[in-house]
Amino acid sequence: MRINKIMASMLLVGATYSGAATAAGFEPFVVEDIKVEGLQRVALGAALLNLPVKVGDEIDAITLQRAIRSLYASANFDDVEVLREGNTLVVQVRERPTISNIVLDGNKDIKDEQLQESLDSSGVKVGEPLDRTLLTEIEKGLQDFYYGVGKYNAKVEAQIINLPRNRVELKFQFKEGDAAEIHQINVVGNTVFPDDELIGRLELKDYKAWWDFFGDRRYQKQKLEGDLETLTSYYQDRGYIRFRVDSTQVAMTPDKKGLYVSINIDEGEQYNIKEVNLTGELLDKREILEALVPLREGNLYNGAEVTFTEELISKFLGRYGYAYPTVNTYPDIDDETNEVTLNINIDPGKRIYVRKVDFAGNHVTRDEVLRREMRQMEGTWLNSRNVELSKERLNRLGFFETVESTTTPVPGADDLVDVAYQVKEQPSGSFTFGVGYGTESKLSLQLGLSQGNFLGSGNNVGINVNTNSYSKNVNLSYTDPYFTKDGVSAGGSIYWSAFDADRYYLESYKNDSYGVAFDLSWPINEYNRLGVGIGYRHNELSEVSPYQQVLKFYNIYADVNDPTSTLAFDNFELNANWTRSTLNRGMFPTAGNNQRLSTKVTAPGSDNQYFKVNFDTSFYFPLSRNHRWVFLTRGRLGYGNGYGTYDDGTVEHDQILPFWENFYAGGSTILRGFRTNSVGPRAFYLTGDGTPCIPDPSGGIGNCDLPGNPDRVTVDTGRSVGGNSIATLSAELVIPTPFLDEAYANTVRTSFFVDAGNVWDTEFEYDSYRFLPQSEFDKLEDYSDPSRIRASYGMSVQWVSPMGPMVFSLAWPIKEYEGDRTEVFSFNIGRTF
Repeated sequence: MRINKIMASMLLVGATYSGAATAAGFEPFVVEDIKVEGLQRVALGAALLNLPVKVGDEIDAITLQRAIRSLYASANFDDVEVLREGNTLVVQVRERPTISNIVLDGNKDIKDEQLQESLDSSGVKVGEPLDRTLLTEIEKGLQDFYYGVGKYNAKVEAQIINLPRNRVELKFQFKEGDAAEIHQINVVGNTVFPDDELIGRLELKDYKAWWDFFGDRRYQKQKLEGDLETLTSYYQDRGYIRFRVDSTQVAMTPDKKGLYVSINIDEGEQYNIKEVNLTGELLDKREILEALVPLREGNLYNGAEVTFTEELISKFLGRYGYAYPTVNTYPDIDDETNEVTLNINIDPGKRIYVRKVDFAGNHVTRDEVLRREMRQMEGTWLNSRNVELSKERLNRLGFFETVESTTTPVPGADDLVDVAYQVKEQPSGSFTFGVGYGTESKLSLQLGLSQGNFLGSGNNVGINVNTNSYSKNVNLSYTDPYFTKDGVSAGGSIYWSAFDADRYYLESYKNDSYGVAFDLSWPINEYNRLGVGIGYRHNELSEVSPYQQVLKFYNIYADVNDPTSTLAFDNFELNANWTRSTLNRGMFPTAGNNQRLSTKVTAPGSDNQYFKVNFDTSFYFPLSRNHRWVFLTRGRLGYGNGYGTYDDGTVEHDQILPFWENFYAGGSTILRGFRTNSVGPRAFYLTGDGTPCIPDPSGGIGNCDLPGNPDRVTVDTGRSVGGNSIATLSAELVIPTPFLDEAYANTVRTSFFVDAGNVWDTEFEYDSYRFLPQSEFDKLEDYSDPSRIRASYGMSVQWVSPMGPMVFSLAWPIKEYEGDRTEVFSFNIGRTF
């Protein structure tokens, strides 16, 4: 609003009324009519609504001023004049032009969307009247932004292009120029730490290595402010509580293309902790709170530990319903002794209770499936640990890509909150009919339904028919994880399969099997479960290559004169398992650990009497707060063997582990870099006059001592027959996937790894083959030796795709043995780890 316009209008009114009157001599009058002239876009009613004068009102100088102010304040007019014609009030206005179009030209550092959002918040948008006074402020704000990122030659100009019908086009012309690079950073006043150590911790850089393609030396004001905080924290975390930044200078080179940054600091002295006092309302928990505090008398002052202590106490109070505590530390500094007394004041505030727990985003999964995982109950006090534990349990289900929790105060109640869980669902199963290809499975055909969250019930249902180069199988399964409301899980499966080992890089045999199994598991506590199961399995073996290790098994059950005859076995299997999991997610965990111990044993009276024990463990250690960097380790131990004896009518044999139950290693998940099942004992054949050598099951060498039998060894170096023992260990560093949008961070995982392990046969009797000629005996390896460890390193990318989990690996062996088949690249669908 312009005061001279108001005065001019008042003088004009006075002149119209009396011819020689002044503003001071303006005489009031009663308004009999009001006319508004000059309106185009603004409706008459809207203009009168902003005029605080009505017909019949008496108008004086003060009312006149208020009327003109009100019209200007409506933001519709550039100019307002008020005249008097008799007792008629005449208002003449010139409307502000309407913004017809906004053009942004030359901007690169600021995206159009950001600019438009900023303009909208300032009221500068298409269809609205143009307030010219705002343009200067907008120009200055944009210019300040460019200065903040080191572009001191940048210019921003707002141009107004007049259009017919009182419309304008608003054009912002940007000349960004080049950013000034930092030529040198200087830290002045430091004596304790050298320049390189301090400057190396700054985000701003005055040097970029030739190989650092993503680094830059651009100056940014925000980065400098962050670097000052970094320096302050670095010193205060090492006892320099009096440290301060005195000043900073940013000087430009004469050509305006470079900058010198100087940071002037005062280090001060190092201070030790003299005493730690807890004050305020301690809720009768002083001993527990004092035990929580990691700060100790005599230690150097550490600002990070002080902050950590405040957060730790706040989290502890949050477990007892005090959701909004105030914990502040007040240091009492003694500069004579260089000691500091830390007074930690605690105000827990009110205890907060949960009114209700809500869920959002679960379009498929039923609320009851989520609610049964809750550990934070409605009607109880808010427990921060239970809220987080509920979130972890939802993540472990594997149904959701992300799970977030929010706590919202209830309006009008200072002791009530609502807890809401927002989930983003991801595929937990699939209906498939298609063709696939993998480096392990080769060409495969798939038809099936596999749903880990069937109809949103949380139950697992599977109807699968799969065929590939080495196997065909049909499997019907069902699992209800909450068979009872206490979390007892029950399930069962019926299956049939036909397996051709020769096509799976194993020594040749075929195994057709079918069976049925039932299992039950129940929780012991929040992290531990026990499970038991029972099953029946029928196996039919045929076309078995007569290699030396398998003949030991066939000597128990088959006619020694026909070692390749088809055999059938009926086994009743009992199993038990223990699992423990503190993982924060079911898919791609980033924190916590997981252990599983399982054992399977065939019941006495089964055709094969054996047992197998497996132990798997994994640990995830987040290296960054956002869990984008994670270090993980995984290990596996396994052992199996027979128990009891088998009487074939003539001789009693010790039961052994059936060869189809052997452990194997190599592939895309265990010992990457080695071909599938290529690690471990090799199949070998003893020949002499063409008759296979069959050791006597009583302990002798059978027909091997006959003339001409045997004197040659043939080792199939390309294939493993597995072993009854396995040990593997992996170390992995998970990194943010380069060039990947943040939205996909939970569905794609990239990592660098080192794998090591071995498969061996504790029942292999190496020395029993010394009857062979030395040259032939030397072809054998001691397959009972657990120290023949293989190792590899490489990179892996895992993707939870719409087709299912995919694993891509690049790996190179570090340690290998003769006969190991290596592969650099592998991929598979359906497995993640």
